[in-house]
Amino acid sequence: MLAGWHLSRRCVPPSVTNGRGFRSSTICMALKTGIVGLPNVGKSTLFNALCEKGKAEAANFPFCTIEPNVGLVAVPDERLQVLANISKSKEVLATSAEFVDIAGLVKGASKGEGLGNQFLANIRECDALVQVVRCFEDDNVIHVNNKVDPADDTEVINFELALADIAQIERRMERLTKKAKSKEEAAQQEAEKPALARLMEVLEQGKAARTVPLADAERLAVRQLQLLTMKPLIYAMNVAEGDLGNGGADNPHVAAMHKQAEKDDCSTVLVSAQVEAELQQLDKADALEYLESLGVEEGGLRSLIKATYSQLGLLTYFTTGEKETRAWTIREGMTAPQAAGVIHTDFEKGFIRAETVAYNDFTDAGGYSKAKERGLLRLEGKEYVVKEGDVMLFRFNV
Repeated sequence: MLAGWHLSRRCVPPSVTNGRGFRSSTICMALKTGIVGLPNVGKSTLFNALCEKGKAEAANFPFCTIEPNVGLVAVPDERLQVLANISKSKEVLATSAEFVDIAGLVKGASKGEGLGNQFLANIRECDALVQVVRCFEDDNVIHVNNKVDPADDTEVINFELALADIAQIERRMERLTKKAKSKEEAAQQEAEKPALARLMEVLEQGKAARTVPLADAERLAVRQLQLLTMKPLIYAMNVAEGDLGNGGADNPHVAAMHKQAEKDDCSTVLVSAQVEAELQQLDKADALEYLESLGVEEGGLRSLIKATYSQLGLLTYFTTGEKETRAWTIREGMTAPQAAGVIHTDFEKGFIRAETVAYNDFTDAGGYSKAKERGLLRLEGKEYVVKEGDVMLFRFNV
């Protein structure tokens, strides 16, 4: 038996191909986040720092990012190593997050101004958007509008995203004027047309698509359009290092952005692209010491991941054993079979039960066997809704 999963007839770890395409059909939900903003607000500097091996060009002039940059990073989670130490795991595997950095958007981008509009397609498949907003004063760093006004900057970006969505909806509505080829397609159109009309009305008012209440059938019908303003949005307030310790309490730009976020129904994260860049030059011990000297407990990557997970309704569960300790990302509300299916679809189809221990109980007891002795290990069935930090071992039939 392998810790983390159990097959009634045979055991196959995810790293082995069993002739039925095990490796290729393995599913791991990786968070994908698009980074947007005006030119020269610190997007590429932040991207490089977050992705560590990112090679996005960062320079003090507009449009230095031409081609979209993509970076995959491990989601930081200190619980992984704790579990690995208890299980004496040979490998520790974090879940991943993908960041996509596109060229800066400017006013009029939807009409061909600047370079950013042509790259909006690169972020349509993202789960969420992080809009980097300049909240620091520095005469040596050029601002594309020659003034630092983060609330105004966000309105420019959000307007351009809305215009891109309007164009997307217009193209779709034109296609819907053609006669449906089947009864199923006709039924879908009946759900889609009124939803598109309401979305268009709101977008033309300068509001985001995410503010439109949609029924499940309507949301499913318009999902294919991947509307940018329907995605969860996080404002990454890029500040000087001196503003990190007190949460930007003395920074008027930060105060303005909190009000803007409330208005736009999104969340905020305080980051310093320059600090993140410096952290990447330090080893772990020195990085922690540096953060402590600034009066903060965590870096920007962890803060962004937390905010994005919260916006998207994601959580993490773990599998652990001598072979490996691994984190898995799922959506809140997923049942045990669905969570098992994130590892492999066969795990969901043949699900029997999940041997489950809460993270704190697992670490306090010192492993599965001791947790079982203390009565902390639970046998959960198909209706069990997985909780944040659950340590799970799945049993199922192939």
